[in-house]
Amino acid sequence: MESAKRKKPKTQRADRAVWLTAALDVLRERGIDGIKIVPLANRLGLTSGSFYWHFKNVQDLLDSVLDHWEHHLTDHIVRDAQDFDGSPQDRILNLMLQVIREDAAVPDHAISVWAKSDATAHLTYLRTVQKRFDFAKWMFEQAGFAPEDASARGRLMVTSLMGESSNDLKSVDGWEEIVRTQWRVLIAQ
Repeated sequence: MESAKRKKPKTQRADRAVWLTAALDVLRERGIDGIKIVPLANRLGLTSGSFYWHFKNVQDLLDSVLDHWEHHLTDHIVRDAQDFDGSPQDRILNLMLQVIREDAAVPDHAISVWAKSDATAHLTYLRTVQKRFDFAKWMFEQAGFAPEDASARGRLMVTSLMGESSNDLKSVDGWEEIVRTQWRVLIAQ
């Protein structure tokens, strides 16, 4: 007799990005203690063997999550802004919209909580946020602000984007106009 409940068939492998995304989701939902191989595999409908195709162990996954957060979710935004072919003011707006559109800052709060109990996460968090502050300052300097004002505006922009992402701004109707209004305030002389 067939069981009334059928388990979702498990596939053999998924790419590394699928595991990283799932780990970031669990980190946001349950914290660092929620990241475990078998529950992640079950969540994805995969076997744990798929996990070991990409990672040596949970620590390797956690190190990869930090690397992904720093380099994919931060550095590529910086590169895109550096390559932006428009006015310095429009560069700032473009970066703000991109961060929200791509959910680049969504994991920030979970990473910050993790950083309170893990030395590697702490150093990565500090380095990444400082990188954001430094780049934001540079953008505001390019827009004509004195270094002290550029630093203050840059920090406000970065922390605002981090907070708005944590509060799921992208799910709000008209979120782009909210970002444009914040941008107008930040670039006002």
